[in-house]
Amino acid sequence: MTIESPQSFVVREECQKAASQNGFRRILGEEAGWAAFGSTTAHGTIYLAGTGPSGPWYLALDHLGVIREFKVREADISGPGHARFVFDTLSTLYAALHRIYGLSVSLPDAPLQEFERRVAGLPRTTEAERLVVQRIGQDVFRDRLMNYWQGRCPLTGISDPALLRASHIIPWADCESDAERLDVHNGLLLSALWDAAFDRALVTFDDQGHPEFSPDLSEQARGELRWDSPISLTDEHRRRLARHRDRARALS
Repeated sequence: MTIESPQSFVVREECQKAASQNGFRRILGEEAGWAAFGSTTAHGTIYLAGTGPSGPWYLALDHLGVIREFKVREADISGPGHARFVFDTLSTLYAALHRIYGLSVSLPDAPLQEFERRVAGLPRTTEAERLVVQRIGQDVFRDRLMNYWQGRCPLTGISDPALLRASHIIPWADCESDAERLDVHNGLLLSALWDAAFDRALVTFDDQGHPEFSPDLSEQARGELRWDSPISLTDEHRRRLARHRDRARALS
């Protein structure tokens, strides 16, 4: 099927609404039937197109980090960006854009940029002042982990914010830079009990995202650490988890 070019009124309105409702509110123009949109909070540009008011709908991306982690098969169609995707309905396009936004505000260094913006000019002379800066960094890190992991613990599916913790793989104090501290690949969004066990290296994860329990963990505790599915990991997660496993073995 052929993309509308130029876009009709209905297709243009649907593209603008889909982009706006999923965080991409900056209208950047249209070329060859592809409407471009940006965001003040998310990195990269998205491009939307349609074959008519009933679809199918097309999405193109130029953010390589997002493309690597967006688990949808690419469409065989020419267009802008580095990758393009097709969706039969607006509802599936909306779901895809929601995920794209969550990745775009998390990768690759969006959390670091937000942190630097918020702490610019803040003093760091005293311990109290440094703790204020650290608290801001941890708040940014948690917010972006919530985006990246779609607001739920990947092990248990728990989505109650009060029960979720931003778990550093390499601890904050052991990181060599703010970039490492705020990298979402250095974190897991875990429910509180799993976070407590992970923080104390009583549980770690293998390269497939399956839990590995310390021999120091009681059978009762293991029974309470219930999980539904392994964690979906990237190579960046795996690289850092190798260090966490070393720490867990050293403490056993």
